[in-house]
Amino acid sequence: MVVGALNWLLQGLFSWEIGEIFGGPDAVISRIIYILVGLGGLYLLINHKKDCKMCVGMGMGGSAPMGGAKPGI
Repeated sequence: MVVGALNWLLQGLFSWEIGEIFGGPDAVISRIIYILVGLGGLYLLINHKKDCKMCVGMGMGGSAPMGGAKPGI
């Protein structure tokens, strides 16, 4: 995910992509990197609630909030 974030930063600031180091966006290695970053983003999106301590602490992850009991009980 860090690679993806840095790529967007470089694209926004300088109109330059990390994939250009490896031969441009059409190069096989660049495409592999883009696919891995995209899969990493999907993984985080799907697993966010169970992995995020803040969401669990706010009662959004299915566990009790940090204070102990569930609200309204």
